[in-house]
Amino acid sequence: MTTEILIAGFGGQGVLFAGKFLAYKGLLEGRQLSWLPSYGPEMRGGTASCSMVLSDEPVGSPIIANPDILIAMNLPSMDRYEPTVKPGGVMLADSSLIDRKAERTDIKVFYVPATKLAQEIGTPGLANMIMTGKLIKECGVISYDSVEETLHKIIPASKAAMFEKNLKAIECGYNYE
Repeated sequence: MTTEILIAGFGGQGVLFAGKFLAYKGLLEGRQLSWLPSYGPEMRGGTASCSMVLSDEPVGSPIIANPDILIAMNLPSMDRYEPTVKPGGVMLADSSLIDRKAERTDIKVFYVPATKLAQEIGTPGLANMIMTGKLIKECGVISYDSVEETLHKIIPASKAAMFEKNLKAIECGYNYE
């Protein structure tokens, strides 16, 4: 099984960190993968995207033209990438920042007010991990098992205080109805 995932937003939304989490989680599950970050030259506010391929077989190319799953963290990302999602695919949209519904009817769409939820649960800036939790729940690409182990591996010791907040954000997204 091969699944192509694209996460897109603007710099500062944690797009690359969410991708790194999913990629590392895939590694812990014994999957083959590619992780390809892409971002503009701006420190924050520019465009950012992260492409991941998770597979049971070696990955031939990190380039994704038509993702199976899209996480759109803002309206420009949804506008740009919604048309590229494979028919039958999944799109997750941060409805706190995206004020329109999907134009496509051949994909499954989840609207998650991730930015608002992040503020409400005391994890501002972690809408990315709320969306990641929702992806884990709805898409079945990776399991929820060992989420804590994955976070311990990717959060540097200098930011150890972020462990509980990231875990709380993932749980929030996973449990969001």
